[in-house]
Amino acid sequence: MTIIEDLLGSLDHDAPVRSVIVGAHWTMVCSRHCGLATVIQPSIPHDDHTIVHDSGHLHEKSARELAELARSENPLEAGIGIAAINSLLDIDESRAVEINASEVLAEHGRDKNVALVGHFPFIPRLKKAAGNLWVIELRPSGDDYPAHSARELIPKADVVALTGSAIINHTLDGLLELCRPDALVVVLGPSTPLSRVMCEHGADIIAGSRIVDEETVMHYVAQGANFQQMDGVRKITFSRISHEGKFHP
Repeated sequence: MTIIEDLLGSLDHDAPVRSVIVGAHWTMVCSRHCGLATVIQPSIPHDDHTIVHDSGHLHEKSARELAELARSENPLEAGIGIAAINSLLDIDESRAVEINASEVLAEHGRDKNVALVGHFPFIPRLKKAAGNLWVIELRPSGDDYPAHSARELIPKADVVALTGSAIINHTLDGLLELCRPDALVVVLGPSTPLSRVMCEHGADIIAGSRIVDEETVMHYVAQGANFQQMDGVRKITFSRISHEGKFHP
Protein backbone atom coordinates (compact mmCIF):
# COMPACT_ATOMS: atom_id res chain seq x y z
CA MET A 1 0.00 0.00 0.00
CA THR A 2 1.22 3.49 -0.81
CA ILE A 3 1.19 6.38 1.65
CA ILE A 4 -1.66 8.02 -0.24
CA GLU A 5 -3.74 4.84 -0.19
CA ASP A 6 -3.16 4.43 3.55
CA LEU A 7 -3.97 8.09 4.21
CA LEU A 8 -7.23 7.79 2.28
CA GLY A 9 -8.02 4.58 4.13
CA SER A 10 -7.42 6.29 7.48
CA LEU A 11 -10.08 8.96 6.86
CA ASP A 12 -13.08 7.88 8.89
CA HIS A 13 -15.29 10.90 8.26
CA ASP A 14 -16.25 13.40 5.58
CA ALA A 15 -17.21 17.07 5.52
CA PRO A 16 -18.59 19.62 3.08
CA VAL A 17 -15.99 21.73 1.30
CA ARG A 18 -16.22 25.40 2.20
CA SER A 19 -13.55 26.74 -0.13
CA VAL A 20 -10.77 25.74 -2.53
CA ILE A 21 -8.00 28.17 -3.44
CA VAL A 22 -5.04 27.42 -5.70
CA GLY A 23 -2.54 30.26 -5.39
CA ALA A 24 0.91 30.83 -6.83
CA HIS A 25 2.63 28.77 -4.13
CA TRP A 26 -0.04 27.08 -2.01
CA THR A 27 -3.29 25.21 -2.39
CA MET A 28 -5.78 25.64 0.44
CA VAL A 29 -8.85 23.48 1.07
CA CYS A 30 -11.24 24.23 3.91
CA SER A 31 -13.69 21.58 5.11
CA ARG A 32 -13.68 20.16 8.64
CA HIS A 33 -10.45 22.12 9.16
CA CYS A 34 -8.20 23.86 6.62
CA GLY A 35 -5.33 22.14 4.86
CA LEU A 36 -2.38 23.33 2.80
CA ALA A 37 -0.35 21.74 0.04
CA THR A 38 2.44 23.03 -2.16
CA VAL A 39 1.54 24.05 -5.69
CA ILE A 40 3.68 22.02 -8.09
CA GLN A 41 3.36 23.36 -11.59
CA PRO A 42 3.05 20.79 -14.39
CA SER A 43 6.21 20.31 -16.43
CA ILE A 44 4.19 20.88 -19.62
CA PRO A 45 1.71 23.72 -19.00
CA HIS A 46 -1.57 23.93 -20.89
CA ASP A 47 -1.43 20.25 -21.78
CA ASP A 48 -4.71 18.29 -21.65
CA HIS A 49 -3.26 16.19 -18.82
CA THR A 50 -2.78 19.29 -16.65
CA ILE A 51 -6.43 20.33 -16.63
CA VAL A 52 -8.06 20.48 -13.20
CA HIS A 53 -11.29 18.67 -13.86
CA ASP A 54 -14.47 20.30 -12.54
CA SER A 55 -12.56 23.50 -11.84
CA GLY A 56 -15.06 26.12 -10.68
CA HIS A 57 -17.21 23.42 -9.06
CA LEU A 58 -14.72 21.79 -6.68
CA HIS A 59 -16.30 23.53 -3.69
CA GLU A 60 -19.52 21.64 -4.48
CA LYS A 61 -17.85 18.30 -3.74
CA SER A 62 -17.23 16.72 -0.36
CA ALA A 63 -13.75 16.78 1.16
CA ARG A 64 -13.52 13.00 0.80
CA GLU A 65 -14.21 13.31 -2.92
CA LEU A 66 -11.52 15.95 -3.27
CA ALA A 67 -9.11 13.81 -1.26
CA GLU A 68 -9.29 11.17 -4.01
CA LEU A 69 -7.52 13.66 -6.28
CA ALA A 70 -4.34 12.88 -4.34
CA ARG A 71 -4.03 9.84 -6.64
CA SER A 72 -3.90 12.05 -9.74
CA GLU A 73 -0.82 12.23 -11.96
CA ASN A 74 -1.69 15.90 -12.52
CA PRO A 75 0.27 17.72 -9.77
CA LEU A 76 -2.31 20.51 -9.52
CA GLU A 77 -5.08 17.99 -8.85
CA ALA A 78 -2.87 15.94 -6.53
CA GLY A 79 -2.10 19.07 -4.50
CA ILE A 80 -5.81 19.73 -4.09
CA GLY A 81 -6.21 16.14 -2.93
CA ILE A 82 -3.44 16.41 -0.31
CA ALA A 83 -4.81 19.74 0.95
CA ALA A 84 -8.22 18.06 1.26
CA ILE A 85 -6.71 15.17 3.23
CA ASN A 86 -5.01 17.67 5.54
CA SER A 87 -8.32 19.50 5.99
CA LEU A 88 -9.93 16.31 7.31
CA LEU A 89 -7.23 15.25 9.77
CA ASP A 90 -8.05 15.69 13.44
CA ILE A 91 -4.84 16.56 15.24
CA ASP A 92 -4.29 15.94 18.93
CA GLU A 93 -1.93 18.84 19.61
CA SER A 94 -1.39 17.61 23.18
CA ARG A 95 0.81 14.90 21.66
CA ALA A 96 2.91 17.39 19.70
CA VAL A 97 6.48 18.08 20.78
CA GLU A 98 8.12 21.44 21.31
CA ILE A 99 11.04 20.95 18.98
CA ASN A 100 12.27 22.77 15.91
CA ALA A 101 12.82 20.31 13.07
CA SER A 102 15.78 22.26 11.68
CA GLU A 103 17.46 22.21 15.10
CA VAL A 104 16.95 18.45 15.34
CA LEU A 105 18.55 18.02 11.93
CA ALA A 106 21.53 20.15 12.94
CA GLU A 107 21.95 18.32 16.25
CA HIS A 108 21.65 14.77 14.92
CA GLY A 109 23.47 15.59 11.70
CA ARG A 110 26.53 17.16 13.32
CA ASP A 111 29.64 15.85 11.51
CA LYS A 112 27.48 13.22 9.79
CA ASN A 113 26.07 12.62 6.33
CA VAL A 114 22.80 14.48 5.82
CA ALA A 115 20.56 14.19 2.76
CA LEU A 116 17.97 16.91 2.27
CA VAL A 117 15.32 16.60 -0.44
CA GLY A 118 13.92 20.07 -1.07
CA HIS A 119 15.11 23.63 -0.52
CA PHE A 120 14.60 24.98 2.97
CA PRO A 121 15.65 28.28 4.59
CA PHE A 122 17.81 26.48 7.17
CA ILE A 123 20.24 25.02 4.60
CA PRO A 124 23.12 27.46 5.43
CA ARG A 125 22.94 26.59 9.14
CA LEU A 126 22.69 22.86 8.47
CA LYS A 127 25.64 23.04 6.09
CA LYS A 128 27.82 24.37 8.93
CA ALA A 129 26.86 21.50 11.25
CA ALA A 130 26.83 18.50 8.91
CA GLY A 131 29.88 16.59 7.84
CA ASN A 132 28.36 16.31 4.37
CA LEU A 133 25.12 17.93 3.26
CA TRP A 134 23.58 16.70 0.04
CA VAL A 135 20.70 18.87 -1.16
CA ILE A 136 18.70 16.98 -3.77
CA GLU A 137 16.35 18.93 -6.00
CA LEU A 138 13.99 18.28 -8.91
CA ARG A 139 15.23 21.54 -10.44
CA PRO A 140 18.79 21.76 -9.10
CA SER A 141 20.81 24.95 -8.91
CA GLY A 142 24.22 25.81 -7.51
CA ASP A 143 25.60 22.89 -5.47
CA ASP A 144 22.32 20.93 -5.58
CA TYR A 145 22.24 17.35 -6.74
CA PRO A 146 19.68 16.28 -9.35
CA ALA A 147 16.73 14.14 -8.32
CA HIS A 148 18.19 10.92 -9.73
CA SER A 149 21.07 11.24 -7.22
CA ALA A 150 18.69 10.28 -4.41
CA ARG A 151 19.16 6.60 -5.15
CA GLU A 152 22.91 6.90 -4.55
CA LEU A 153 23.01 9.48 -1.74
CA ILE A 154 20.07 8.73 0.59
CA PRO A 155 21.28 5.20 1.50
CA LYS A 156 24.57 6.79 2.64
CA ALA A 157 22.87 9.36 4.88
CA ASP A 158 22.73 9.16 8.68
CA VAL A 159 20.02 11.83 8.70
CA VAL A 160 17.42 12.28 5.96
CA ALA A 161 15.03 15.21 5.63
CA LEU A 162 12.30 14.95 3.00
CA THR A 163 9.94 17.65 1.87
CA GLY A 164 6.32 16.74 2.47
CA SER A 165 5.52 18.03 -1.01
CA ALA A 166 7.11 14.84 -2.38
CA ILE A 167 3.80 13.15 -1.60
CA ILE A 168 2.16 15.33 -4.27
CA ASN A 169 4.35 14.12 -7.13
CA HIS A 170 4.21 10.57 -5.76
CA THR A 171 7.93 10.27 -5.00
CA LEU A 172 7.76 10.14 -1.20
CA ASP A 173 7.22 6.38 -1.01
CA GLY A 174 10.33 5.69 -3.04
CA LEU A 175 12.43 8.19 -1.09
CA LEU A 176 11.44 6.63 2.24
CA GLU A 177 12.34 3.19 0.94
CA LEU A 178 15.87 4.42 0.22
CA CYS A 179 16.49 5.40 3.86
CA ARG A 180 18.63 3.13 6.02
CA PRO A 181 16.80 1.50 8.95
CA ASP A 182 19.14 3.27 11.40
CA ALA A 183 18.83 6.72 9.81
CA LEU A 184 16.86 9.54 11.44
CA VAL A 185 14.11 10.38 8.95
CA VAL A 186 12.24 13.68 9.05
CA VAL A 187 9.35 14.65 6.76
CA LEU A 188 8.67 18.35 6.96
CA GLY A 189 6.90 21.28 5.38
CA PRO A 190 3.31 22.58 5.34
CA SER A 191 2.16 19.86 2.91
CA THR A 192 3.09 17.10 5.36
CA PRO A 193 0.02 15.16 6.56
CA LEU A 194 0.16 15.08 10.36
CA SER A 195 -0.94 11.47 10.49
CA ARG A 196 0.46 8.31 12.11
CA VAL A 197 0.43 6.86 8.58
CA MET A 198 3.61 8.83 7.89
CA CYS A 199 5.39 7.15 10.79
CA GLU A 200 4.11 3.75 9.71
CA HIS A 201 5.91 4.34 6.42
CA GLY A 202 9.23 5.20 8.06
CA ALA A 203 9.18 8.81 9.28
CA ASP A 204 10.62 9.36 12.77
CA ILE A 205 9.57 13.02 12.92
CA ILE A 206 6.81 14.78 11.00
CA ALA A 207 6.73 18.55 11.02
CA GLY A 208 3.76 20.24 9.38
CA SER A 209 1.36 23.10 9.88
CA ARG A 210 -2.07 23.93 11.24
CA ILE A 211 -4.13 26.88 10.03
CA VAL A 212 -5.44 28.79 13.03
CA ASP A 213 -6.80 31.88 11.22
CA GLU A 214 -8.62 30.76 8.08
CA GLU A 215 -9.51 34.17 6.71
CA THR A 216 -5.99 35.56 7.13
CA VAL A 217 -4.32 32.58 5.47
CA MET A 218 -6.85 32.70 2.63
CA HIS A 219 -5.77 36.25 1.82
CA TYR A 220 -2.10 35.29 1.84
CA VAL A 221 -2.60 32.23 -0.38
CA ALA A 222 -4.78 34.13 -2.87
CA GLN A 223 -2.21 36.93 -3.08
CA GLY A 224 0.76 34.71 -3.90
CA ALA A 225 2.51 34.66 -0.52
CA ASN A 226 5.20 32.14 0.30
CA PHE A 227 5.08 30.34 3.64
CA GLN A 228 7.53 32.69 5.35
CA GLN A 229 5.18 35.61 4.61
CA MET A 230 2.10 33.98 6.11
CA ASP A 231 0.40 34.77 9.39
CA GLY A 232 -2.34 32.61 10.84
CA VAL A 233 -0.43 29.31 10.61
CA ARG A 234 1.13 27.35 13.45
CA LYS A 235 3.95 24.85 12.97
CA ILE A 236 3.35 21.49 14.63
CA THR A 237 5.78 18.60 15.11
CA PHE A 238 5.25 15.00 16.17
CA SER A 239 8.06 12.61 17.00
CA ARG A 240 8.45 8.88 17.51
CA ILE A 241 11.62 9.43 19.49
CA SER A 242 12.19 10.87 22.93
CA HIS A 243 14.74 13.48 23.87
CA GLU A 244 17.03 10.61 24.86
CA GLY A 245 16.88 9.31 21.30
CA LYS A 246 14.92 6.15 22.19
CA PHE A 247 11.78 5.10 20.40
CA HIS A 248 8.50 5.47 22.20
CA PRO A 249 6.64 2.17 22.65
